[in-house]
Amino acid sequence: MLDLAIKGGTVVTPWGSGLWDVGIIGEKIVNVSLPGSINEESHRILDASGKIVVPGGIEPHAHISAPIMGHDERTAPPEDVSRASIFGGTTSILDFAIQYPGISIEQALAERHQEWTGKSYADYSHHLMLLGEIPDRIMGGLHEFIEEGFATVKIFTTNIRPPEMAGEPRMVKMGHLHDLMETIHRTGAMLMVHSEDDDMVQHMYEKLARNENTEWWNMHLVHSNESEDVSFRRVIRVSEWTGSPVYFVHVSANEGLLAVREARSKGMPIYGETLHNYCCFNADNYKEEFGMKYHTYPSLKSESDRQSLWRGLVDYGLSTVATDEYCTNWNLKIEGKKVSDVTGGHNGIETRMGVTYSEGVSRQKMSLERFVEVTSSNAAKIMGMYPQKGVIAPGSDADIVLIDPSFDKNLEMSDFHISDYSIWEGFHAQGWPVTTILRGTIVVEDRKLVDDRKLGRLVKRKIASTVLNRPVC
Repeated sequence: MLDLAIKGGTVVTPWGSGLWDVGIIGEKIVNVSLPGSINEESHRILDASGKIVVPGGIEPHAHISAPIMGHDERTAPPEDVSRASIFGGTTSILDFAIQYPGISIEQALAERHQEWTGKSYADYSHHLMLLGEIPDRIMGGLHEFIEEGFATVKIFTTNIRPPEMAGEPRMVKMGHLHDLMETIHRTGAMLMVHSEDDDMVQHMYEKLARNENTEWWNMHLVHSNESEDVSFRRVIRVSEWTGSPVYFVHVSANEGLLAVREARSKGMPIYGETLHNYCCFNADNYKEEFGMKYHTYPSLKSESDRQSLWRGLVDYGLSTVATDEYCTNWNLKIEGKKVSDVTGGHNGIETRMGVTYSEGVSRQKMSLERFVEVTSSNAAKIMGMYPQKGVIAPGSDADIVLIDPSFDKNLEMSDFHISDYSIWEGFHAQGWPVTTILRGTIVVEDRKLVDDRKLGRLVKRKIASTVLNRPVC
């Protein structure tokens, strides 16, 4: 007997889309078959007529209960963020265990376990984040945690802010980057890179200060197209020397997209992520009153860059759409007024799936299969969760989302479930997640939370060798 059967919807699978039925027993999908072919009795039949049935979304890049640069506060906790993510159709979240100087990776992971265990509505896992100069003991012991199931490591090639505002040094210099890439290649991990040229970034902070042009709407002059271009290409060159795979987080400019495309055309395992706010806003939005609300590091770029990012998602070049989730309240978000002190990040985890469907599928004719790739399956593959996650297929976790393509309205604050503001207020949605299933349990139905239990679990990960050796996503 099936615990749950989903019938009547257009189901998106790796083999295409069709009017199929999905059978679930316990936490797993057990069959995907032609309408009417599931003859077993079902404890519950979910009518998906008129809906698009897709794998639960995977958020590959989120900062949950994380220190906020320049403040003593932290971003929103797992309970708040995961609840919003479930409403928005995202069933798995990856955040960061930060190895600060003076603590071990083991301590960083223990802090994350304490922060997340029993507190999440969504499944979750943790990337390792290494800051500044990487000690030999950390480099030498990295393999233990990769083998344990934490198969992704993030670094920065910039300190992001000027020294007096940056806090803990973040930048990993090229020598350490080379050594880390050799370790990544040897241990079967994925290297995630926040890639900007720090010399250029710091030079522009100083130049704008000398010229008294430090207003926040000049942010794109600091975190520039040229900086992204130069840094991406340096990192890719070291990847060629070491064989390390690279996942570039938050690609924001056409130059970054071109660098990724060129590397992939050579058969290199290079992957690019962009953010849905980068795809929907541009640097002109900074000039609005309270326009700092749009800022996520590196920065919004030109309208031409915005359009290029959509082409990278709809057609080719970019593998995933993420949020860089960094949820604060409104007062904190608008407190900074200068390029040196604006708070980055936004509360986008709830809107990621719906905005990508509305703009990508409804307005830019992205295929349903490509929509699933950029919101779920590619992240699952690159981060080592596939095929447990990211696919509607027998044996996979029954993480499933129903999208209503007839949903058509301008979003209001009452549509959101986190924080006291949203840059997506007023966005015209054409298609939106309405029902979310986590491992076989219906958690949100018809946009209402119907199961208030925090069912989220830690997911250990191992990345397939094909993903690490060539650009398969």
